[in-house]
Amino acid sequence: MQAAVDQGWFAHEDRLSALDSSRPFADNLRHMHTLLRESLPFVERIAVAVYDPGVDLLKTFASSDVQQTDLVLYQARLGESRTLQEIVARRRPRVVNDLELLGGEKRHARTIRGGFAASYTLPVFRAESLLGFIFFNSTQKNCFDDKSLHHLDLVGHLLALTLSEHLSTSRTLVASVRSASTLASHRDFETGAHLERMAHYARLIARKVAPIYGLDDATVEHIFLFSPLHDIGKISIPDRILQKPAALDPEERAEMQRHPELGAGMIDTLIGHFGLSDLPHADLLRNIALYHHEQVNGQGYPAGLVGEAIPVEARIAAVADIFDALTSSRPYKRAWSNDEAFALLQKLAGDQLDAHCVAALVEQRSEVEKVQKLFSEDPLG
Repeated sequence: MQAAVDQGWFAHEDRLSALDSSRPFADNLRHMHTLLRESLPFVERIAVAVYDPGVDLLKTFASSDVQQTDLVLYQARLGESRTLQEIVARRRPRVVNDLELLGGEKRHARTIRGGFAASYTLPVFRAESLLGFIFFNSTQKNCFDDKSLHHLDLVGHLLALTLSEHLSTSRTLVASVRSASTLASHRDFETGAHLERMAHYARLIARKVAPIYGLDDATVEHIFLFSPLHDIGKISIPDRILQKPAALDPEERAEMQRHPELGAGMIDTLIGHFGLSDLPHADLLRNIALYHHEQVNGQGYPAGLVGEAIPVEARIAAVADIFDALTSSRPYKRAWSNDEAFALLQKLAGDQLDAHCVAALVEQRSEVEKVQKLFSEDPLG
């Protein structure tokens, strides 16, 4: 053993060992950027955007910004970017050593062109599916030569693998819980369209309140992923209660009100089965399931939490869920108009519901209507 110490066999430090899928992806990204700048100091920014094919949206996900930009909590349609579409079609990266030549009047193009001079864009695929893009930016023109690009390719693909593992782990958990939620929804008159609408309403709200509550891009994305899974606990509620056409009696209501705690227990079990106890943002999923029926006045359940003691992700999910429930037709009720639903939300704001979350949804009526049009109910079921 002493000989090994004397010879320095273990003197080398593996500085990439800090990369860990159990850490937030943004932490891994910043660590990689710190190491990269030791050899390529002109790379001032690495940013990642993820792609949602269901609505053709590219969404900011993480950034290492040494030079800060305002491209956070931002989204844009891939179909509106000819140059990014060309990257996807060719399945090849793009090098622009003079961003003045790139043009484009969208906010992201103007922002990058205003703060940087050169860009290298690497698409990220998993099998045939586009996951997103990795962007390397510099304030120096003509800095991306063959030598630096070779280095960036190694870093970019390592980040791509880390991103793919991070997203696939979260999405595996989501798929498992969502499959169970779908089974529950078939017993409770809910639909897949309801889950999609609720997810997108939650994202609209989360993006709007992010500056107020200090939410970053990754947190907003996970609220989007996890919000539709709020009612997983209803799987354990008997049909005689879940599908009762009349009002519940006190005993039945008490049984129904157990579903948040039952849901949180199911999520804990699933996380344990998948070995995901260290998964970043897993607490968001548990909080949404457990606390989405809490009220800011303390009259909710199961814990009777008051105000900001209720996790913000649960407050967001509550507004998204109530709005879609009001505006959806069910065998036992007609669909309310958006005006009627907004009016009730505003009446409940500050008492039962978070006022900022209500305002965030009401102020984005045009986006709400786009979601309703895209994920409308199938009249044939």
